[in-house]
Amino acid sequence: MHAADWDARYAERQQWSATPNPLVAQLCADLPPGDAVDLAAGEGRHALWLAARGWRVTAVDFSAVGLDRGRATAHGRDVQWAVADATTWRAAEASLDLVLVAYLHLAEADTVALLTRAVGWLRPGGRLLVLGHDVDNVAHGVGGPQDTAILHSVDRLAPVAALLDVDRCEQVPREVDAGTALDTLLWGARPVSR
Repeated sequence: MHAADWDARYAERQQWSATPNPLVAQLCADLPPGDAVDLAAGEGRHALWLAARGWRVTAVDFSAVGLDRGRATAHGRDVQWAVADATTWRAAEASLDLVLVAYLHLAEADTVALLTRAVGWLRPGGRLLVLGHDVDNVAHGVGGPQDTAILHSVDRLAPVAALLDVDRCEQVPREVDAGTALDTLLWGARPVSR
């Protein structure tokens, strides 16, 4: 989908819950606040949640309408909103404590290229959190993108995981109305020395 398609969806109605994904909240809850980016932020639910906890966070998305929804919320003024394509947006090297990429689905080579750049944006010890629909999810018929070429898997994220001190790189279940969906999680830190 293109920015105009997402603008139309966001103009129609709110697309996501106002609360963060439970796994994102669980993993990030105890991190000390710092500098973060939420790539492909949509309406900014994760960026807003982080900002409410004291993070200096930039929400990046190519949908101005989606970002406007987030900007209009109670913590909207606490987030820096950047209308930009997540695949071309850049942060300064070693400038971030957290890069969050939730449910951004691109071709495998594009995903690896983006996430490899994102690791470079992290300060030593900074965290990368990638969460998205797993390729095996299609067989379970519980929704989400159906194009297996853009879905995540542990194997597809392995080149990025190799750049990190990995806490978790695994398939994880997520309960949805239609049953149990499968996601891929990559959670790790840029090595302090390497």
